[in-house]
Amino acid sequence: MALPPILKDRLRLPVVGAPLFIISHPPLVMAQCKAGIVGSFPALNARPEAQLDEWLAEITEGLVAHDAAHPEAPSAPFAVNQIVHKSNTRLEHDLMMCVKYKVPIVISSLGAVPEVNAAIHSYGGIVLHDIISVRHAHSAINKGADGLIAVAAGAGGHAGPLSPFALIQEIREWFDGPLLLSGAIATGRAVLAAQAMGADLAYVGSPFIATEEARAVDSYKRMIVESAAKDIVYSNYFTGIHGNYLKPSIANAGMDPDNLPDADPSKMNFDGPKDGKDAAKAWKDIWGAGQGIGAVKAVVPAAERVAQMAREYAQARLALCA
Repeated sequence: MALPPILKDRLRLPVVGAPLFIISHPPLVMAQCKAGIVGSFPALNARPEAQLDEWLAEITEGLVAHDAAHPEAPSAPFAVNQIVHKSNTRLEHDLMMCVKYKVPIVISSLGAVPEVNAAIHSYGGIVLHDIISVRHAHSAINKGADGLIAVAAGAGGHAGPLSPFALIQEIREWFDGPLLLSGAIATGRAVLAAQAMGADLAYVGSPFIATEEARAVDSYKRMIVESAAKDIVYSNYFTGIHGNYLKPSIANAGMDPDNLPDADPSKMNFDGPKDGKDAAKAWKDIWGAGQGIGAVKAVVPAAERVAQMAREYAQARLALCA
């Protein structure tokens, strides 16, 4: 299993902070990078689109300044998530911004397009594509992606139905490049388990919702802390793609989380149902989270969350060796 230098040599913990829709923004991304993991955000979080230029300048300049002041502990690289789907009318603009700032890592979702990969490769960046099936994994690599993010059962937000054991095993039968695993990973012990399973890095999202830097409302953060796996519901109703959501947020929006209808995947959208009492927007009022949130006990700074996971990771390694 070969990792490119940008992922092999610049991380203090083998973790990529997943891009969180609405929630990830420069303060969280920079805090993650300074703590030694990849920080990321969806390009669509910068609204209006002109704000993406400002965010990329802020992150790039902020990390350069940090590295100059702390040469003994340089920052990890950052990543931008691009939704490669026909519904994203901003893709061309946002991709141009990534090229302008030479974004080190681009995470592509909902469509593998050779032109996107070529644009990022033009300046030496790498592309990681998230997938929920082996078929999608083959397509992504055949179209030029450098690595894969296996989104398994239990992941927050849009998630696949497969066990991580099965998904990683079947991908590793033919692919020896960069492979990340997403799905209910919330502790350092789980990060080590992902590596033992065959992944290179863990892809961690939900624990960073409950951080001081996250752009989530306080009630969302509290709900993460107060909830566990039993409070997660898997549905495609809100965007047309199956994902995991917090049951209490669905109930607060006036819906029955145990009796949600199925949506038409061909009408995928990121604004949620439009009619009547179901007018809450997906992930604004309906909150995504993964099944691992039972491990999240408090709202803390992102650096503290990373440090805790690093301690757990080291302790798990020692315990296994013993």
